[in-house]
Amino acid sequence: MAESIYDKYFLTQELMQPAGFGQLLANFDGSTMEGSMSYYSHWVPCKPDGIKGLSSWGQMAHGPHIHKTPELIMHFGTNPDDPLDLGGEIIFYMGREMEKHVITRSTVVYIPPNLIHCPWIIKRVDRPFIIVQVNQEPKHTEKSMKQLVPEKERETMMFIDEGYDSDEKIVQLPAFLRAEGGE
Repeated sequence: MAESIYDKYFLTQELMQPAGFGQLLANFDGSTMEGSMSYYSHWVPCKPDGIKGLSSWGQMAHGPHIHKTPELIMHFGTNPDDPLDLGGEIIFYMGREMEKHVITRSTVVYIPPNLIHCPWIIKRVDRPFIIVQVNQEPKHTEKSMKQLVPEKERETMMFIDEGYDSDEKIVQLPAFLRAEGGE
């Protein structure tokens, strides 16, 4: 089929396995499509697959951080009889106070610019669910806030510094994954 004028707006991506999430269903940002925001859609299976050294979701968390622009994190259940049932449990912290929220229902989390959020921990997955992350910026920015969690807890967390203070992307995996040589 010949490429049409609008084919560029329909994005299909081969499934791949990024560290810390389930299969990436689709993503794009300003480097993929000029002027777009940063979007990621993940399939979260019952057990981590393809992440060397990770045998259960509760082993790892995404550490506290901020972004320059607003973010939405959407957690959608896949139960056709009860789409509001997430099919698992996520622990999500907000603010410098580390206010704890437990997510067990389909939930959208709005995060204003520079609001500290996370740790974000998938505690359990009873049935696969979908996560959609929207950073309202053409290029992802993230600044880790490691100092907000005790050193012992930091060892179980992934931290990302990217595009906030510099264009360099630095990903620090949890200690047990670094020891295993995980990606």
